[in-house]
Parts: sequence; structure tokens; C-alpha cells
Amino acid sequence: MSTLETVGLAALRRLDPETAHGLAIRALTTGLVPLPGPVTSSRLQTSLAGIDLPNPVGLAAGFDKNGDALHPLSRAGFGFVEVGATTPRAQPGNPRPRLFRLTEDRAAINRFGFNNLGMEAMEKRLAKRPRHAVIGLNLGANKDSEDRAEDFARVLAHCGRHLDFATVNVSSPNTEKLRDLQGAEALSALLAGVMEARQWLQRPLPVFLKIAPDLGLTELSEIAEVARKSGVDAIIATNTTLDRDGLQSAHRDEKGGLSGAPLFEKSTRVLALLSQLTDGRIPLIGVGGISTAEQAYQKIRAGASAVQLYTALVYHGISLVPKIAQGLDVLLARDGFANVADAVGTGHADWI
Repeated sequence: MSTLETVGLAALRRLDPETAHGLAIRALTTGLVPLPGPVTSSRLQTSLAGIDLPNPVGLAAGFDKNGDALHPLSRAGFGFVEVGATTPRAQPGNPRPRLFRLTEDRAAINRFGFNNLGMEAMEKRLAKRPRHAVIGLNLGANKDSEDRAEDFARVLAHCGRHLDFATVNVSSPNTEKLRDLQGAEALSALLAGVMEARQWLQRPLPVFLKIAPDLGLTELSEIAEVARKSGVDAIIATNTTLDRDGLQSAHRDEKGGLSGAPLFEKSTRVLALLSQLTDGRIPLIGVGGISTAEQAYQKIRAGASAVQLYTALVYHGISLVPKIAQGLDVLLARDGFANVADAVGTGHADWI
């Protein structure tokens, strides 16, 4: 981390978290943050659901909710970038404060509630996206929607022509009853609608499913089966958790989803179980608590074809991205893997 980034992060941590996040996005868009450009090698290049990636380290949804920083993020060292979540209509989300730093735990709690400018605004930003990057959109449903399943399909239909992939997000804990859509029957109906909308696109694209970490083996088994039958191209494991075990911060009892370091083990166990349940037939994307190359490597060995991060950037800055990608390259070479795909799932038994 450079001196400039160290000073910048220290200054941002003196502000309330949501204001600091907004300033971080502005710093990216105004060119104040040095960016490394593409990070890749023959070991890091891989394919995810038919998409060629320069490296398997992606940005998780939620960092850039409205597609404001697509161009700088494409130069930050990520192998792929996911923006959103985006709902059909703009909505303000939940009242502030709704984002909390848990510094002692290297974590965050948010209860944003899908605050975003809506699909019309997102479509205009995506239309000007960098063409060399891999960019996906997290699909969401409006809080007051009478048909949330239809909301996902509407956003995909409206924005799909500008995307490389889309993610169906039924795992946010901050929209009432949204996680109920993870049940087998509701999820099957939801995905059927999304897949139908995909077929109407001029260029059908991969559809991913993002799930919660707070699921038991029976629920995971049902999701794996529904994903297989529905033709989902990948599963993102996982979103934030409602679990608060072991937290030290004074903010530990705030309502919302917990992300960051405390989620690493729980999300990786879910990932490994999914790897076993899907028997490698559906690519997995590991998310939750990654802040080092070693942790990214553990996710991959647990069954992930690629990984995503977000909360660690709050504590380590954007320079963490190339550091993790380059460190992953070193770890793969150390263990004799010619390519990251060769390492996928080689250690999933360690987590089950």
C-alpha cells in the first residue's frame, strides 16, 4: 500500500462509512487513485461459465451500485466486475445510518435495502462501459413490488445487451422476505422467468445465482438441484450473514448483513458443500471474508472457479486487488498448478 493510499484510507475512516464510500467512488472516477491495469498470467487466465477471464479475482456487487466507476474499476486489476444491485424502479433504500464498520472484526454490517437509481439509469451507464472488461449486473427486486420474480426478469431484459453475465440475487437479508425466494418452488418459478427473459436477448448471456450462507444441508441440496434443472450457469456463494457469533465491535448488534473477515469460514464451508452437491457440474464463485491471496486460494481449492471481494477494500484499499491476484499466481506455482482451473476443488474435503 502506498503512502498516499494509507493516508487516504485513514482520512476516510474518520468519516461515517457511507459518506466515505461515496468519496472513494469519486476518487476512482476522478483519477486520483493509481490503478495497475490488467493483471494476468498463463496460470491466472481462466474461463468461468464460458467467459474468458484474465484472472479469477472479481469485485462483488454492492461496491458500485449504480455503475458510476466502470472504467476505473476495469483498470484496478480485477478479472471481472459485478455492479448493482439494480431494481426496475429507483428506490432510496433504508434510512441512514445503514452501513457500519466493525473495525475490531475487520467486518461491516449493512442494511442498505437495494438503494439504487433504477434500471433506466444503469442501462445508460452500461451502454458506455469499457468493452475490454468483463462486467456483470446484480439483479434485484423493488421493496414494494407485487411480483419480485418479474422484477428480476425486467431488469435483465432492459440491461442485458450490455452485460457479460447477470446475477439473480435472492440472498440479501435487507429486503423483507427476499430470502424466501431461495425455497425450491419459489426459486424454480423465479429462475424460469429469468431464463425466459434471457432467451429474448439478442445475445443470451450466463445467469448466476447468489445464495445466502445461512442455509442448512437440506436447503443447499434443494438449491443445487433447482440450479441444475433451471440451467443456471454458476452459483455465487455467498452473500452476507445474519450470524453474529464471536464479534467484538460495539456495532455487532446492528441489524443487517455481516460481511468481511468473520464470514470467511462459514461461507467457505457452504462453498465446499455446494462443490460436493454439484459434483463440479456448475461453476462456483467464492465470496466472503477474502483479504489475502492465501484466502482466495483456499476458496478455489474448496471448489470455487473464481472469487469475489468487497469489504476487505475498506481496510486495505484498492491496491489489495493486484496483490491478491499476483499472490495467487505465486501460490499456484508453488504447488505445481499450471493453471488456476487445475486447483479448483482439490481441497474441498478439508471444509466438509
